[in-house]
Amino acid sequence: MARPGGPPDANPAQTASVAGVVLAYPGRTPLGPLDLSVSPGEIVAVVGASGAGKSTLLRLLAGLEQPPVSGAVARAPEAITGFVFQAPTLMPWADALTNVALPLELAGAPRPEARHRAAVALTAVGLGDRLAARPRQLSGGMAMRVSLARALVTDPDLLLLDEPFAALDSVTRRRLIEDLHRLWAARTPRPAIVFVTHDVEEAVHLAGRAMVLDSATGRTTATLACPGPLPRPDGWRAEPGYRVAVEALAAALAAAMPAAEVAA
Repeated sequence: MARPGGPPDANPAQTASVAGVVLAYPGRTPLGPLDLSVSPGEIVAVVGASGAGKSTLLRLLAGLEQPPVSGAVARAPEAITGFVFQAPTLMPWADALTNVALPLELAGAPRPEARHRAAVALTAVGLGDRLAARPRQLSGGMAMRVSLARALVTDPDLLLLDEPFAALDSVTRRRLIEDLHRLWAARTPRPAIVFVTHDVEEAVHLAGRAMVLDSATGRTTATLACPGPLPRPDGWRAEPGYRVAVEALAAALAAAMPAAEVAA
């Protein structure tokens, strides 16, 4: 049964779903229908051109988007959602510990408990020695780790990530993806993850499956399985199956984009 005033409950086998959702925005073709279902513990990557509806899909799953023109959004009863945005969105005047403790305090947790759990979360992302650091004292990768710790501190059932590593260098991005896999694998039960990215290599490495959105309508044009175990073993990027999956996803993404944008 759905909670009063809330979205319908998801199928018991799903953490969240978006089914047949159409959204209308002034000055553009309606977006949709958008469809995605996410099972508990599953990692799904969403790729597509700018304007294809990737971030909109995340906001729908999080309950942050306006009600759809048609279709349905559903989440598992009492499911907790964590969200990591493109920028760390940290409070600049507060230290890392206070930033991570904030969602717990807003939920009513006693301050000592919230700060203890925040310290544990920061230690888990490798920042146990930076609890008192302000955002201006952190590198871009460190700030994103704080944002990830803030999303994980509530023990979410669904973790949504909107291109969180896009502004980082390739080495830092790889390290953060490895850390994300490690944190996901260490949790019981494992959260479902939906990860938005433009990077097909990142998508194949991170996820168990990747879906491609059409640049004009936001509809799913392809869903491809990403082979191999999760978390990925060392050296997996050198495996032939990885390269085949990357090329297949790149081709599907190119087919879903306007010719002019592909040529650019």
